[in-house]
Amino acid sequence: MDRRGAELLFQVLTEREEKNSVAIASNESFGGWTRTFTDPRLCAAIVDRLTFGGNIIETGTESYRLASTRAARAQDAAG
Repeated sequence: MDRRGAELLFQVLTEREEKNSVAIASNESFGGWTRTFTDPRLCAAIVDRLTFGGNIIETGTESYRLASTRAARAQDAAG
């Protein structure tokens, strides 16, 4: 994401703070966000906005969708 896109996201998060909920889903841990948000200070500010007073739900490293699909296929195969 370019700097302008990251700045716009930060602006949206700032405007919604304490007014409305924000839900973000990512398959990347916070530590990897610097590959998406190339400005480290802006990345830290975005993570700060998202995590302050929020709930972080980590589902683990395995894809929930992949596990669900595999389980459904195994159930279908078992008949």
